[in-house]
Amino acid sequence: MEDNYSIDEILSAVNDLQNMSKDKNKKILNESSIKSDASNIPKNTLKLIEEAEKSKN
Repeated sequence: MEDNYSIDEILSAVNDLQNMSKDKNKKILNESSIKSDASNIPKNTLKLIEEAEKSKN
């Protein structure tokens, strides 16, 4: 069951895999930026929460 592939076929497969990886990374980055932008908490409230956490420690 030995398969023989041409160099072009191998290079094409490698390129496809690299493109899939890049697409996944872009998708992950986009999802994480959407989550951080979707925050409805005002900046002042976040500052108060951070100060409260600091004072606990």
